[in-house]
Amino acid sequence: MDYFFTEEQSMIKELAARIADEKIAPVALEYDEKGTFPHDIVTVLAQSDLCGVYIPEEYGGLGGGILEMAIVVEELSRACGGIALAFAATGLGSFPILLFGNEEQKKKYLPDIASGQKLAAFGLTEANAGSDAAGIQTTATLDGDDYVLNGTKQWITNGGEADTYTVMVCTDRSRGPLGFTALIVEKGMPGFSFGKKENKMGIRASVTTELVFENCRVPKENILGREGMGFAVAMKTLDRTRPGVAAQAVGIAQGAFDYAIKYSRERVQFGQAISSFQIIQHMLADMAIQIEAARALVYQTCRHIDSGAKNISKESAMCKVFASDMAMKVTTDAVQVLGGSGYMKEYPVEKMMRDAKITQIYEGTNQIQRNIIALELIKESKKKQ
Repeated sequence: MDYFFTEEQSMIKELAARIADEKIAPVALEYDEKGTFPHDIVTVLAQSDLCGVYIPEEYGGLGGGILEMAIVVEELSRACGGIALAFAATGLGSFPILLFGNEEQKKKYLPDIASGQKLAAFGLTEANAGSDAAGIQTTATLDGDDYVLNGTKQWITNGGEADTYTVMVCTDRSRGPLGFTALIVEKGMPGFSFGKKENKMGIRASVTTELVFENCRVPKENILGREGMGFAVAMKTLDRTRPGVAAQAVGIAQGAFDYAIKYSRERVQFGQAISSFQIIQHMLADMAIQIEAARALVYQTCRHIDSGAKNISKESAMCKVFASDMAMKVTTDAVQVLGGSGYMKEYPVEKMMRDAKITQIYEGTNQIQRNIIALELIKESKKKQ
């Protein structure tokens, strides 16, 4: 389909696709097997100027928005959803600064992120604060001109590799979610270290670690917004980054579909290519329909957000749910098309199936997203009465 990209958006898509095909696809299985971080691919992305597609020009970026970010994430994920996360998770860590940072903070942190010199990460999840984001236990106590942080964040993408972390902490437990605050924490600050590196089912080329704070002193000038705004910072950030997860899901599904249709033309059974069997044709047709429908929803949601729309929680959740559920279905069907070969690690579709699963889980499970969608629908219905 023609999604009527601008000339610049088309160039971004073509460049990201070339990097995916030439640089990522040949090493995707190796990185998955070893579970190592793709430093060389990050260097390529930095040299291509893609790292700053969603960052304003005054801070060294290309001045795009959520749509440009989604275009890059989708194309990179087509080759490897895990490697693509080095870029996508940096976007997640950057958006709190883009949305709530003051001018001094933006000038300090965004240019290095836009150039690809530094990566970012987002610190919200804890052992007892996953779907219940209001359950965070990490504390920050004001001591003079510094906040003193104590606690542990869990399952943080880009953990240990990123230089800039936007971290949600509790500054006043008596106020519940209104007592949460967002702080910018830099790698190397005394008392800030990294714990367990997770051994994951999928997205194994992405590093996921604990963030450990032991009397870590963070200057109070690193606060995003003001004290007590942390929950709002987190929720408004996720509203804008969930389409990135959806784009990742679309990319993974597209990669699996491309391989499945190629394999179906080459695999011969009963004297003919399996692509000639109607059951395989119907599977491929359904896969293509589902991918295109998800892509259309993702792109339109991105455009809706980039237009300046205020209420975006429902649409953001919708595209995340639809695309990630689609990716799980399409990658599973891709494995089925390949049959026994699809179950083997030497073929890429089993990896894509493993990678797809996380898109239904992180940045809010699809069950939580359905809660959000339903609550927004009920609110809208009440307003109409």
